Amino acid sequence: MTTTETSTVFSGELDKDTALATERLSELESSRTALPPKASRSSVEQQQADDLLTQGSRLRNDFMTLHTAEVYDRLTDGYRRELRVSDLAYAASEQFPLLVPTREAIAEERQLPLKHKDGASIAQGIFVSHVLNDERAGFHLIHSMTQPTPEAVNLLSEFRETDRIELGTCYLERVGEVGYLTLNHQKYLNAEDDESTYAMEVATDIVLLDDRISVGVLRGAHSEHRKYTGRRVFDSGVNLTKLYHGQVSLIEFFIERELGLLNKWYRGHSLGDGAVSTVEHRREKPWVAGVETHAIGGGCQYLLVMDRVVAQAGSYFNLPARKEGFIPGCGNLRLPRFVGERVTRQGIFFNREIYVDSPEGRLVVDDIVTSETAMDTALEHAAHEAIGTGPVGVNANRTQMRVGVEPIQVLQRYVANMALGQAYCMSSPAIIRNLELAWDPKRRGGVK
Repeated sequence: MTTTETSTVFSGELDKDTALATERLSELESSRTALPPKASRSSVEQQQADDLLTQGSRLRNDFMTLHTAEVYDRLTDGYRRELRVSDLAYAASEQFPLLVPTREAIAEERQLPLKHKDGASIAQGIFVSHVLNDERAGFHLIHSMTQPTPEAVNLLSEFRETDRIELGTCYLERVGEVGYLTLNHQKYLNAEDDESTYAMEVATDIVLLDDRISVGVLRGAHSEHRKYTGRRVFDSGVNLTKLYHGQVSLIEFFIERELGLLNKWYRGHSLGDGAVSTVEHRREKPWVAGVETHAIGGGCQYLLVMDRVVAQAGSYFNLPARKEGFIPGCGNLRLPRFVGERVTRQGIFFNREIYVDSPEGRLVVDDIVTSETAMDTALEHAAHEAIGTGPVGVNANRTQMRVGVEPIQVLQRYVANMALGQAYCMSSPAIIRNLELAWDPKRRGGVK
């Protein structure tokens, strides 16, 4: 069997081009499914599959280059619907068949280990990258991603009655004007995955929606892990167990995490209709983090959007995503503002750990404490200091600082590139090799 590439010439009319793209993509998909599963392919068959993937990617890119604005307008009913990235992509799979994988296709591929996947998420990366690359559509998508989640809206009245909500991998408590969001993903030492990140986003939404709360505090729970028993652990980065076994998603994790959870800590909820503007209208609150033991990868990224960071002496943070073979979220965008580009390169490219007590660490961390009791006191003090002058002045200054260093358009441009780059990283043989060298999957086993 051989694959022969043929060019597809689009007319520029959306409906005609949709039919043409669907026909051609269907042919490519039929050729791919005629091959054995990836785990059983010969090198020749794998090259054929790669060629088919390349052709499909080129076709999708050509189609979206012509039609991104029309596609987004249709999917959002003329910008009246506020869809999350995943909902937008899955809606596109229904209205523009094979342009992006269906929810069912992604769920099926999710059952395969990463090394046996056929790169379905690349189509998602192409789609999202084009949407974010469009000034109006991308701005509206970021606006949509910073709306309260339905789960948070539904849980708000319960939280107001009990001042505590359990969300499986984290929990939220209110003490006075402070909302304490505690990471409690015990099985994986507070490592991040689709479910835990979304749970934190729901909790963050509740903090933002509850007008009794003026400031959020982020901290890790006491660990049940034998190595850290009785100690608090902040965050252990992406869940490498689930990543290796294909259980970490491109859009539900890597992209929605940046445009949802972290963006809500940094920018709060977007108000208004999402029209392109340099003036921000938001519901936002300051955030304080308490780092104990370590803030690995994603945990380090958390610190870069916090308003104050208190750390336990001897703890450290790093961004080792290059070692695994993917992009560390918006770490490349934000860490240079704190420690400079040279130290950032050392961290991302050469796995440097930065201890909070070091000169570089003090550029990220505000206060260092030596005991858990001192951490409790420091976090309470920092939270009250953040709201001592009133929320209006605090949030107005948050906004001014943010629009000066990272206006939404900068984030939009960054994630437009990240969506595509991350998709190719996730489909690269290098990520499997790196994980097997650095993480030892045979020792760690599977997921349940």
